[in-house]
Amino acid sequence: MSGELAEGQAFPSVRTLAAELKIHPNTAHKAVQYLIQAGWLEMRPGLGTVVGSAKNKLKEMRRELTHSDVVSLVAEARRLGIELRELTTAVESEWKKSAKEMEAKR
Repeated sequence: MSGELAEGQAFPSVRTLAAELKIHPNTAHKAVQYLIQAGWLEMRPGLGTVVGSAKNKLKEMRRELTHSDVVSLVAEARRLGIELRELTTAVESEWKKSAKEMEAKR
């Protein structure tokens, strides 16, 4: 999700993955199979396992990961009587603040 791995990039073998993560090879194999079924990884003849094209999946996954937090934020804002414009302004302000902090860390 972070974009650390590029589409088509070779993915470590099950053995390598198991050794690096210090997990049983069967567990690594199950994880790789799950990622292949989910479309995050692809098996390519002659190349092995590579990172799949996940642009649409990435947007969907990000939306799913933030959905419950957004629902909670909206519910709490409504409970406190905060108007949409006020909430939007607060979110934009925090977004800009965090962008500055991230930039300063670079």
